Amino acid sequence: MTALAVPLFLCATAGAALPADCKQSNAVYADRDGAYELRFSPLESDAAAASNQFKISVQKTSLVLDGYVMPSEDPDRAIGIVMFNCPSGDVTGDDLDACTVWQGPVYGVSAAGQVDNLQAESAGAADRIVLPGLGPAIRESSIWGEGKATIAPWDVMTFKECAK
Repeated sequence: MTALAVPLFLCATAGAALPADCKQSNAVYADRDGAYELRFSPLESDAAAASNQFKISVQKTSLVLDGYVMPSEDPDRAIGIVMFNCPSGDVTGDDLDACTVWQGPVYGVSAAGQVDNLQAESAGAADRIVLPGLGPAIRESSIWGEGKATIAPWDVMTFKECAK
């Protein structure tokens, strides 16, 4: 029976995308509880100030948050921002503050456990994404409560699949 199980396991995993086979712009991640999905998408602009964009879906709700990662200097960091229901058009800093759910460094973790700034969208996908303090920030935001998000995500999202 064991001799049959190994080839079947190898066949089942052979079609699964690995982070190394996926660009960051197509990577999809999930939290450990399966309550959140983080899905990157291409920026489609060479002039964009951001290095990555993504959406976070709160599973079993209609809530979708918008996220961007921007490079910063001194120190060199990938800084992320997650927003919900931001106004469009000409907005003020106060408008953006009001709709910001989380802001902070974004780290990519390799399969070997090496932690680094999240790389630009054209790089190979990270095995895991770390958004420090995301869970507590969501708990304190407007998306938290009855009929909304009721599970705070873990700050680590694990590679789930490669969207094409």
